[in-house]
Amino acid sequence: MENELKLIGETLLEKKFKLAKEIHETRLSEISIEQRQTIPSSIEEKITEIRANFIGLFGEFLIQNVQEEVATEQIENWAKEASDYVFKLGVSLDEALKDTILYRTYIRKVIEEVVLEHDMSVRTLFATCRIVDPMLDHAVYCFSLTFVQYYTANLENAKKLFIELSVPVVPLSKEIAVLPLVGNIDTERASLLMENTMREVGKLKVTNLILDLSGVAIVDTMVAQQIFNLSSALKLLGVQTIITGVRPEIAQTAVSLGLDFSDQITRGSLQQALTNVKLAL
Repeated sequence: MENELKLIGETLLEKKFKLAKEIHETRLSEISIEQRQTIPSSIEEKITEIRANFIGLFGEFLIQNVQEEVATEQIENWAKEASDYVFKLGVSLDEALKDTILYRTYIRKVIEEVVLEHDMSVRTLFATCRIVDPMLDHAVYCFSLTFVQYYTANLENAKKLFIELSVPVVPLSKEIAVLPLVGNIDTERASLLMENTMREVGKLKVTNLILDLSGVAIVDTMVAQQIFNLSSALKLLGVQTIITGVRPEIAQTAVSLGLDFSDQITRGSLQQALTNVKLAL
């Protein structure tokens, strides 16, 4: 039976590019001619190569009787490379997983042809399936897991960039900068508020920072504490913080929470703060 498994494996290796191209053509048949014409030939060649390498793995598993641990590692390496490439192309996970059925179909087709052509036993067929099927399932799992990891990391990076952009310190003069806050402030954004503001104020070397809250709908204890911490830290750097744009409902919330703004300079509007700062200068 070992020689029969080897023969099936050799056939898969021999036909891997042919099968890869057939799978590729099947997938392309699902899109319009216009869409197909927009795909660069270099991408088609790379995808075909990735598919052929995947099919070739199963040929090698059957020929060399590779240990499960080794086979698993090779599948995981392929899944990482393939998911990285597909993700960067902007292909969705559900679209990429459509290849799974085709891989299984075409690989089984070759196995069936070899078994019938050489009058191999059912035992050989079952032995082949015991090697191929678990690795196909593991490949789907690894590909999906790696793809989701890339997606999650990309989402987190986008979220971090968005948060950083939502904490802009805008210089108005050599001495004055304004930090306009808009939207809700959660724990993560509050942490970046402190970090980014300290860094930007240090770069700009301003002596007055106007913190405008007119675009903030809710201020709770956590947000207020971050504002106090920021004000105190800036004071140590010789920077005076002025809070503007506190809405009536926010003021009521602050009072009900027992928050003390008595030591904090506040003004009704950004214009008032700018006027007072300029007069003081």
